[in-house]
Amino acid sequence: MKASLRKLLPALGVTLFWLAVWFLAAALVNKELLLPSPAQVLRCLIRLAGGAGFWITVFRSILRVLSGILAAVVLGILLAALTERSRLCKQLLAPLMTLVKSTPVASFIILALIWLGRDILPVVITGLMVLPVVWANVSAGIAGQDPKLLEMAAVYRLGRGAVLRHITIPSVLPFFRSALSSALGLGWRAGIAAEVLTVPPLSIGRQIYESKLYLETTELFAWTLTVILLSLLIERVLLRLVRTDFRKGGGRHA
Repeated sequence: MKASLRKLLPALGVTLFWLAVWFLAAALVNKELLLPSPAQVLRCLIRLAGGAGFWITVFRSILRVLSGILAAVVLGILLAALTERSRLCKQLLAPLMTLVKSTPVASFIILALIWLGRDILPVVITGLMVLPVVWANVSAGIAGQDPKLLEMAAVYRLGRGAVLRHITIPSVLPFFRSALSSALGLGWRAGIAAEVLTVPPLSIGRQIYESKLYLETTELFAWTLTVILLSLLIERVLLRLVRTDFRKGGGRHA
């Protein structure tokens, strides 16, 4: 408990410092249209959260983003397993992954609008941004397996399932956690950016776009704060679930 408190206090101090900077800047500007104060944004967020539409909008955006991330994680793992077994597949796929990582999100969104509907596009964009990260990290984990352990597994004629559980998964897991940590934030930002540009109904991106369009600066800040808080919450929850699940799994195989 004390260790958790020691970790929490510096983060709390930094948060309070920047809130104070924001408060002073808003007081100096003294125009809500240009820069609302933290209190004004918080009141606006509480008001928005009091309506059912807010939670439906949040749920729909979360569903879009998590669908894209889940699809990218599954496809990234499968492609990593394939490319680490086939040198030719890796040579063919690596330039494509580099291209996806190097292309701006906005370019993908504009191009994808030609073929895809507004509802599905944020899912696809999220998946595209996450896929190269998962593929690269899982590939590195597979390539980093201890060759001595693999030799020992061959000597004792361990089955593929045993090798997967006791050698491959422990080797890949740290890389997968790192990929997931990066992918969640990246995927969330890409998904919301896609919503802002495509304005699908019942989406956080649409609310941000309309707040900007009608000069509702306080609502714009409130929705942006919602995006930040949801990003932190989703990342914490999912990473904790991954750690807990694999700890339990390790206990069963020990």
